[in-house]
Amino acid sequence: MSTMAQLPPEQRLGLIAWTALTVLQPVWHAWLFPAQTVPVWLVLAITTVPLLLPLLAIRDVRRALLWVGILSLFYFCHGVSEAWSAADQRWPAIIEIVLTVLLIGLLGAGVKRKAH
Repeated sequence: MSTMAQLPPEQRLGLIAWTALTVLQPVWHAWLFPAQTVPVWLVLAITTVPLLLPLLAIRDVRRALLWVGILSLFYFCHGVSEAWSAADQRWPAIIEIVLTVLLIGLLGAGVKRKAH
């Protein structure tokens, strides 16, 4: 695995966005707005554990970020639905949307184009 300084800028920013999205989940769902009808551990298992799975591919940062980008589509949908339906949770939802759009955009930025 490369050190952060050796990675291309889009991969460094992707790792930062991935980390921020992962940290956002427990902050949002266990601290700011804990679940009232289901156990908090279950909410955290559903929201945080999937973001930890790409750590299994961390030796290849591009592959790990690809998996996070694919997973972030779920978080984007979640953020949009929460921003739309829960006014009190709008700011964490907007942060989630921004982080997922950043992750997805960085996937495109990291693609090398073939010269024609």
